[in-house]
Amino acid sequence: MSNTFISSDKAPDPVGSYPHARQVGNLLFLSGVGPRKKGSKEIPGVTLDQNKNIISYNIEEQCHSVFQNVKFVLEASGSKWENLIDVTVYLTNMKDDFATFNKIYAEYFPDKATQPCRTTVEVNALPTPIAIELKCIAII
Repeated sequence: MSNTFISSDKAPDPVGSYPHARQVGNLLFLSGVGPRKKGSKEIPGVTLDQNKNIISYNIEEQCHSVFQNVKFVLEASGSKWENLIDVTVYLTNMKDDFATFNKIYAEYFPDKATQPCRTTVEVNALPTPIAIELKCIAII
């Protein structure tokens, strides 16, 4: 059975010691993916003060960016968006952001035949000042 570590040259660098994804057999396990952009310390839709505290954020902009980053990792792995089979969503503000996230998510998965299973949870914080992170499993 194959066991391959995957790195995308388009997705942002991991914030720790882990690969973008790991293929085991025909399954692809993505590490947590956030909305950061490759080669930039700025986070789409986030405004920070001089102490790096969040002043404001735009969940829509972050959602689109995180979905793009997931696509980059899938493409680097030889998979594609339609091959996602399970998505765990981490939001830092479920009350304010869930409805917006859910609306955008539905735009990216309009076909019920290719919708992955999904779990959405609220977390107190994420490793960087982001409002969303996805953990995904896909097939290759």
